[in-house]
Amino acid sequence: MTETEPMSVNERRKYLHKMRIRYWQAESKSVKSVLLDEMQSVTNLHRKSVLRLIKGDLARKLRRKQRGKTYGADVQAVVEKIAYSLDYPCAERLQPNLVWMAEQLERHGEIEMSVEIKAKLATISVSTVRRLLPPSQQAADRMAHSKRPSSGRSYAQRQAIPMRRIPWQESAPGHFEVDLVHHCGWSATGQYVHTLQMTDVATGWSECVAMLGRSYLVMQDGFQRIEKRLPFPILEVHPDNGSEFLNDHLVRFWRERAQPLELSRSRPYYKNDNRFVEENNFSHVRAYVGYNRLDTVAHTHLLNHLYDQLWLYHNFFQPVMRLHEKHFETGHVQRKYDPALPPLDRLLHSQTLVPLKQAQLQALRHSLNPLRLRKNIRDLIDQIFALPCAAAHGSAEDVYLTLFPQEVVIPQ
Repeated sequence: MTETEPMSVNERRKYLHKMRIRYWQAESKSVKSVLLDEMQSVTNLHRKSVLRLIKGDLARKLRRKQRGKTYGADVQAVVEKIAYSLDYPCAERLQPNLVWMAEQLERHGEIEMSVEIKAKLATISVSTVRRLLPPSQQAADRMAHSKRPSSGRSYAQRQAIPMRRIPWQESAPGHFEVDLVHHCGWSATGQYVHTLQMTDVATGWSECVAMLGRSYLVMQDGFQRIEKRLPFPILEVHPDNGSEFLNDHLVRFWRERAQPLELSRSRPYYKNDNRFVEENNFSHVRAYVGYNRLDTVAHTHLLNHLYDQLWLYHNFFQPVMRLHEKHFETGHVQRKYDPALPPLDRLLHSQTLVPLKQAQLQALRHSLNPLRLRKNIRDLIDQIFALPCAAAHGSAEDVYLTLFPQEVVIPQ
């Protein structure tokens, strides 16, 4: 609590409870007067109020008449439906997006909403949303992390790429943090599926692609697939120091482009340099497919179908909070966040898209039912877990069958 922040009722009662003992133990009126002055100054109460409290019972009493509920069961049902459709985000992310998400679900016939309910959704607070919501229903498998397989690194290649950290206040879309998620299960032996993930720092826009292995061939294919689907250009690629990113072939691929691109890397052993994509490694990947081993062509194709649905679900509907202000105060970092918005809204507010692209993306979101998307995602996850691993059928997997030679289009 800062010096200017007023005491809460409970804090004031605790303080007066301690001071009351000193007050009654004082030997003279002058000492009692000094103590009253101190209590009055600290609590910001009138002197008579302080005397009345320390002479009476400091325990808080129940209200004689309880206040009625402003938000009844009808509002709670709508809030729970919206929270379910967005896979139970936190109240801070959910509250600023209740009205337009309710309209979206009403448009697709998922809920019925009166004018009164809509007005209450516009005035409900974050703390009330937190009270109305049940505990999160996400139940992702959480097996222990297997040790990431070691690989050779090109020291000279890394030294040629500058180390930096994309500023948190970056406002221009296109600066991407990049990471690779391993789906090796308990053992890192053999060839298995990886998820290539890119997260835009300014908008929170996320792109995921599944690849079988991590050779230059599949890494280039993954980056090309992401770039063709992105509605805005890539300005910077910021991976960690893994050799799957920093090798001669991939560095040449990024530098020999028609459009100029900045290539940077994070500091070794500083995972927080890629803090946004590291956060998404769980919320966008592990929370859905867990830590099971995926190592077949069929796994790769189904996982890419899942990521097509998640591309719509996360970028068009899932609210994202971004840091708005950060300063040091009394030895601690004070952070303030702006209202939570989906990445698409942040992208539209950046004014970087041409009007035609803006209209296409808005029309696409207008046509989507978030509850249907959520059901499709769950069905695809069940299909992925039902597939056998490569060791089960004993056949070698052909990486070329996972490549995507056709033009990538926005998933419908």
